[in-house]
Amino acid sequence: MMQWREGSVTRVRRRWPGAVEYAVQLAGEGAATVRALAYTALVGEPQVGDRVLLNASALFRGLGTGGLAFVVAAPDRLPADPPSQGGHIVKARYTPQQQMFMAVDEQDSQHHSTMTGDRVRAGDLGGLPVVVADLHSALPAVLAGVRLERPQARVAYVMTDGGALPIAFSRTVAGLLEHGWLTGTITVGQAYGGQHEAVTLHSGLLATRHVLAADVAVVVQGPGNVGTGTTWGYTGVAAGEALNAVATLGGRGVAALRVSQADARERHRGISHHSRTAYGRICLVPADLPVASTDDELGGLVLEQAHQLAADASGSLRVREVPVDGLDGALRRVPVPLSTMGRGLDEDYAAFVHSAAAGRYAAGLLEAGTSES
Repeated sequence: MMQWREGSVTRVRRRWPGAVEYAVQLAGEGAATVRALAYTALVGEPQVGDRVLLNASALFRGLGTGGLAFVVAAPDRLPADPPSQGGHIVKARYTPQQQMFMAVDEQDSQHHSTMTGDRVRAGDLGGLPVVVADLHSALPAVLAGVRLERPQARVAYVMTDGGALPIAFSRTVAGLLEHGWLTGTITVGQAYGGQHEAVTLHSGLLATRHVLAADVAVVVQGPGNVGTGTTWGYTGVAAGEALNAVATLGGRGVAALRVSQADARERHRGISHHSRTAYGRICLVPADLPVASTDDELGGLVLEQAHQLAADASGSLRVREVPVDGLDGALRRVPVPLSTMGRGLDEDYAAFVHSAAAGRYAAGLLEAGTSES
């Protein structure tokens, strides 16, 4: 279902690379003024006074992350055709706003020779540490942990297509790139708009190693995950599949736990049931399971839950206790807002410190090599 509306741009609310948020007055007497987001690569950049056509469905449903209107077109100010960049990989396929990209792995790409080299053909990540998480909000905290141990580490973000498809929706990614916390971004599957595109998660992972020369990769879906309150109807379960891909390609999978001390729902107390499903039932390969080592009641609960998860897992999960000294300061130096499920750092501290612990552990693998212990 799509609810169309027409309106006029009254002002620019804010902007970041690839997106502009407007105040738009809906057509009709007494109509409201709403927030509306335009992706500039799709619809250009409407100006104050322009008539715009909106998809208002998510706004009217009162959804969370994506609960605003989206500009479908500014029909009286169509953008000029962009310069041809070649490429024939279509994303958002067979929708009215499908786009064509040059993927890093396609034949006309300048990186095609790299992506068809012996190591890539063999599927060789060479032990690259890959942190996998299920919520986009984990990304800056993971980076804080990496940078605490290895400030100069090259970290690439691989965005999967379980949440937002355009990477431009993420102000977090825009801020991390602006401050030099990310070496590069790769959008895979139907996700698009990264500095590189890849057809699959597997080729995206290989590109982090062989095109971006990353020291660490982080795989997380875009913002705005989908959940249904059921075991399997949640887009974050793909984190388990990501770990399978990492192992298939010879990487070192690091499973960032989703932990909460503030979520009122019992199934999210301590280690979320989503982590237990993704890492315990979907992941079929060896992976490291970092746990922030704290001496409080919640820390004891999480450690107990982690060991139980490892004991019951379909794959081979290795519980790794990670010291938390320095993580608080690292999290408070993150250059973008920290927020998960509407809660900030001090409102759900455990969520962020466990993500940061996963980053710290991954960075430690660069010091120690990737041999298992």
